[in-house]
Amino acid sequence: MDKLTAINKLDEFSRNGRYVFHLRDFGKLFPDESDRALKASIKRLVENGILTRAVYGVYVYNRAMQDGYILEHIVRTLRRGEYSYVSLESALSQYGVISQIPIDRLTVMTTGRSGEYKTPWGVIELTHTARSVSDILAGTIETKSPIRFATKETAVRDLLRVGRNTHLIDNAELTNV
Repeated sequence: MDKLTAINKLDEFSRNGRYVFHLRDFGKLFPDESDRALKASIKRLVENGILTRAVYGVYVYNRAMQDGYILEHIVRTLRRGEYSYVSLESALSQYGVISQIPIDRLTVMTTGRSGEYKTPWGVIELTHTARSVSDILAGTIETKSPIRFATKETAVRDLLRVGRNTHLIDNAELTNV
């Protein structure tokens, strides 16, 4: 694919709010490309600054108007088909239950595999949960973010279950749970 064709196709998707793509998505966007040609094209788009490799197999379209939830979009792309939601320290700092604010880290619970991913925008920390889909939906809320957000109670329960950084909890804020 040539650069102009790629830009036009990616612009079309970015107008609909989609600017993070998995390697498999490019195969569907450009079906006439062989695997080898597609990988070479993606490499050229990265070298030209049109795409940025977020993590292995996930790319961000740089010309798109980004909505401030880039890490959440990357999570959704990494764990497509799984349930994921912002929780643990990221959620608790928003609720004021812990005083530290994770600046360059997003903590997420997921029904998929655990893992830590370093991106140009910060670190994504995924922690596996075995909770049922109905429990996840009941314990989370929808926001402007592309993934759900834990309620205060759910985030506290997740942090206690994981058993880390519990010393950061402001007990006075817990009484408001």
